[in-house]
Amino acid sequence: MGNTNTLPPEFHIASTWYGPDMAQRTSEWLLQLSAAEIAELEKAAEPLLASQQNIASLTDADFPLPVLGAKLKGLREELIHGRGFALLRGLPIGKYNEQEAGTIFYGLGCHLGSPRSQNAMGHTLGHVRDLGMKSSDPNTRIYQTNERQTFHTDSCDVVGLLCLRTAKVGGASLLVSASTIYNEMRKHRPDLLQLLLEPIATDRRGEIPEGQLPYLLIPVFSFYGGFLTVFYQRQYIDSAQRFPDAPRLTALHVEALNMFDALANDPKLCLSMELEPGDMQFVYNHGLLHDRTGFQDWDEPERKRHLLRLWLAIPGDRPLPGIFATRFGTIEIGNRGGIIVRGTIPTIPWTI
Repeated sequence: MGNTNTLPPEFHIASTWYGPDMAQRTSEWLLQLSAAEIAELEKAAEPLLASQQNIASLTDADFPLPVLGAKLKGLREELIHGRGFALLRGLPIGKYNEQEAGTIFYGLGCHLGSPRSQNAMGHTLGHVRDLGMKSSDPNTRIYQTNERQTFHTDSCDVVGLLCLRTAKVGGASLLVSASTIYNEMRKHRPDLLQLLLEPIATDRRGEIPEGQLPYLLIPVFSFYGGFLTVFYQRQYIDSAQRFPDAPRLTALHVEALNMFDALANDPKLCLSMELEPGDMQFVYNHGLLHDRTGFQDWDEPERKRHLLRLWLAIPGDRPLPGIFATRFGTIEIGNRGGIIVRGTIPTIPWTI
């Protein structure tokens, strides 16, 4: 249905993949840390922990990794230009307290990019855990619940997760390729795809930068500078309709969004993985979407599911269209992304 002449062509790049095939290629994206690399991480963290330094403004120069650092630069290129994700395994998380683990994770992340604020409180190292909130509250962020998320992107170039503890049941990590979804929609419903290349309102969930609307107007798919960039959070698109001046979703918009979600959740497209304690996952937000299944947690507070999160701005990344400045603050490469409101000061909360 529809005319494909006005649409960008199909994409056949390294990040255009199908889940079942990628599941067979674990040797490419599951990277085991060596004993020497772990020792290097611990050595870099020691002086920071001893001095109790505020690491919110840490850079790679403050966290020397003479051997692992070169590997991380290669990983950064793989995130931007390759399959778009990687999993580092082997960090002996049981050896560390939360601050030790967080310092290692933060320092490693600084070799990939610059940490960004993840909320209005300026947290540059986030805690992903169930706080007993419900997504029906329009000011709740979905990661604060135990509910199933939907496939979405975060407001940064790369998102990183360090798994401290897993849930009793559930909480699997899911990834899907945006260009694969694009190609499938282009083949079967280019008329619906066209709607996703036009601005759609997305709720800011109460975290509103000075001078901005309480919602964003960014397309799901943007074709700019030769790149296809995705920006998506279905729950927040739906809840943006609470604002009377937000552009209305038509029946065709809803059909397009439903098709996008159906493709993202199709087992032929998406990839599922279980994060183990000590795993560090990094995902490229402009080319992939991520998700998490719902979970049942442990009763004991000390056993509850807990991940640490980084939002990173990446040097050498793709250009973004100007409209992204309404969410990313700026589109300057290496210095964009995050949530900044009046009075935001970068900080790291070690407890939440």
